[in-house]
Amino acid sequence: MSKVDIDFNCSIPNLHTIRIMQHNGVLIEQQIDQTLLKGSVIDLKTVGEKEIHIRIPNNVSLNLPLQMLNVLEQGQNLQTKAVIEIGHNSKVQLIHCDDSFGTQATSSLNRIDVYLSENASFDYYKMENINNESSLSTEVNFHLSQGANLTTYGFSLNGKKICNTLNIFLNEPYAQANLNGLYLMDKQQEIETIVNVNHKAEMCHSSQLFKGILDDTAHATFLGHVNVGYGAKGTEAMQINKNILLTDKAKVNTRPFLEIYNDDVKCSHGSTIGQLDDEALFYLRSRGISMLSAKMLLMYAFCQEVLTTSNIEPLKESLEQIIKMRLAGELSACENCAFQCSAAHKPI
Repeated sequence: MSKVDIDFNCSIPNLHTIRIMQHNGVLIEQQIDQTLLKGSVIDLKTVGEKEIHIRIPNNVSLNLPLQMLNVLEQGQNLQTKAVIEIGHNSKVQLIHCDDSFGTQATSSLNRIDVYLSENASFDYYKMENINNESSLSTEVNFHLSQGANLTTYGFSLNGKKICNTLNIFLNEPYAQANLNGLYLMDKQQEIETIVNVNHKAEMCHSSQLFKGILDDTAHATFLGHVNVGYGAKGTEAMQINKNILLTDKAKVNTRPFLEIYNDDVKCSHGSTIGQLDDEALFYLRSRGISMLSAKMLLMYAFCQEVLTTSNIEPLKESLEQIIKMRLAGELSACENCAFQCSAAHKPI
């Protein structure tokens, strides 16, 4: 258990969470509200120093989201692991935040294994706002039982090099996975998104929507793979990756891929790489809107398709503000989490 008392806040206006905080990968037990923890029937324990196990019993619907916050200090190179088990018919929302404390380089490798029992529902939000010298790699493995429902949201706002890997296993019939992501990269930042969806049972559904905006010499890679097994009849799978390049030096490599081993499926995939629409810019400019504001409006509209899928309204409102600031170049990695920026926000 860490005894370090760090001055770090991650306050999302109007959002109350059950916070599980780690400092350099070590659980800070004094940061956990034990009253909330007991009232929500959550079994939390540590295995070793940097591994957390969270278990939600059957037939539990948490009245507050969990917030798993990992803060890294400069010079740290860490590997952390978490195991999350969600019981039958239970419903959980988790906000997973990775932040860097200070401006010097850190490196973190995270692995999370999530097991959804029959008819369980899990919303997973991944928030990334590390400094421009730091690297972060996260692998999350989701195992879905019959009728389980998974929704993921990834928001990557800053970092020298970020890699997110999602491995989805639809192991039993009628499981569903809806995967959403948004990345905003500039300068020399790099991001890699790897999504592997494995349809192993019949009548399962998956959808993917990942969008990115790249400025300066930023580089993004999207590797999406949907595998439909021989016995996965009645599968429905959709995969989309869309990108906007703001300069000639920004780059995107995108490869959506379908691997199908039976005929009773409905599957589609697609990707786009382009620039801001000249006709839309001209229309906005003809209405007296400045070029800068016109570009901002189009970029924000591009992001909205992902934002609107969020089911946590206070978080959605904060993300809308943060993304507007990020697009305007007013937001970089913060020493005290980006979610405290609402007072400084200026509407576009």
